[in-house]
Amino acid sequence: AGRPALVDAHAQDEVEALIIPPERLRALLIGEAELGERVMRALILRRVGLLETGAGGPVIVGLPQNGDVLRLEGFLRRNGHPYQRLNPETDADAKALIERFHVDTGQLPIVLCPGGQLLRNPTEPELARCIGLLGPIDPNRLYDVIVVGAGPAGLATAVYAGSEGLSVLVLDCRAFGGQAGASARIENYLGFPTGISGMALMARAYNQAQKFGVEMGIPDEVTGLDRLDGAERGPFVLKLSNSERAKARSIVIATGARYRRLAVDGLEAFEGSSVHYWASPLEARLCSGQEVALVGAGNSAGQAAVYLASHVAKVWLLVRGPELAASMSRYLVDRIAGLTNVEVLTQTKVTGLEGRDGVLEAIRWRQGSGEEVRRPIQHLFLFIGADPNTDWLSGSGVALDAKGFVLTGGDCNETRNPLETSRRGIFAIGDVRSGSIKRVAAAVGEGAQVVATLHATLASMESKIPGEPAAQRD
Repeated sequence: AGRPALVDAHAQDEVEALIIPPERLRALLIGEAELGERVMRALILRRVGLLETGAGGPVIVGLPQNGDVLRLEGFLRRNGHPYQRLNPETDADAKALIERFHVDTGQLPIVLCPGGQLLRNPTEPELARCIGLLGPIDPNRLYDVIVVGAGPAGLATAVYAGSEGLSVLVLDCRAFGGQAGASARIENYLGFPTGISGMALMARAYNQAQKFGVEMGIPDEVTGLDRLDGAERGPFVLKLSNSERAKARSIVIATGARYRRLAVDGLEAFEGSSVHYWASPLEARLCSGQEVALVGAGNSAGQAAVYLASHVAKVWLLVRGPELAASMSRYLVDRIAGLTNVEVLTQTKVTGLEGRDGVLEAIRWRQGSGEEVRRPIQHLFLFIGADPNTDWLSGSGVALDAKGFVLTGGDCNETRNPLETSRRGIFAIGDVRSGSIKRVAAAVGEGAQVVATLHATLASMESKIPGEPAAQRD
């Protein structure tokens, strides 16, 4: 990917080093299938080893339960980037770093990047730039397609478009994988009879896309969409939150949906430390051996409950409806029924949260019988449906349905292709599309399908920016 190395190496004797440019390595991976497979496997296994051993990458210094520490750890883990965390209360190296850089405790957490830079409680984009995960976007480059969203649909588009020679940029404001990446285990995805974690599946797609030369802008948030200089024809321009702009001949909207927030007073005070929207090893470590509450009744909730059950003392699964089977796959319902430390409470609603200083201490809920229950629980997991990520399309002219999902094909214009929006050259796929099937396999299928339509659309569109030579597209 042309990014900085994750580890340093020191030679004890004279060595001869061969530097291979990224584009030459990608050509090798594609042109020499057997050798390319070995190289890819070696690179992936080395990264996995670094992730498992906590070696390489940036060093985070901060308390394990601190909300900002959890935020930074979650960002790095969900982007498959190794890191180390040091506790300033117990680790001598952490104390030495604090003294060396004259850091006050109120400035924690700090991050020491591999290049030697020190960041004080950075944002995710600041950290990403420091470790080389995110670079600047060339304002003069015109991509064939920009994919907004790096979930299953977006990554599938990137893989197929990149493999067919199109220039592709993928943008996502958080991490690759989308909601699928948060799934502890997907057991009904074709080709994986024993199941696979959402993170592992999405990491494979992420690496595969880069193998075909796809560029990644993560985390880069898109805030607006328009034509260049407001023209009726010509390239599209995406406005980013950091004031950068990216240009493309076509746009694929794959921003998916975001988990809904629970309608209960004081929720925001506990988000990031005690209220979670993911169930990953990071969250499992935080609540190991404790009781937790999980709200939701879909497959994501079921997968999270099964995963957490192997790490915690008990999972209280709170369901608003009368039964799980109405919204959850049968295999998950049966799996949950066989877990002795998962208790399902139907027709139950969370009514209150108690705690202080961002730490949850107790949860109150009302059961179907009307009984009010209060339990000393410090961690709450929410999987209660999702709303479309389409706020950034305001003023773009892209038509939405009453719920905010993107209209495509005949739903918006009888002359449009099945996945094309009300604006020619802009497509929508995956969970963000109105009427789509909310499944990983369906999203991947739409990602592959849209590439065929992209070719036809690009062939009929202007191939250069008005007033600029076509050669500048590349």
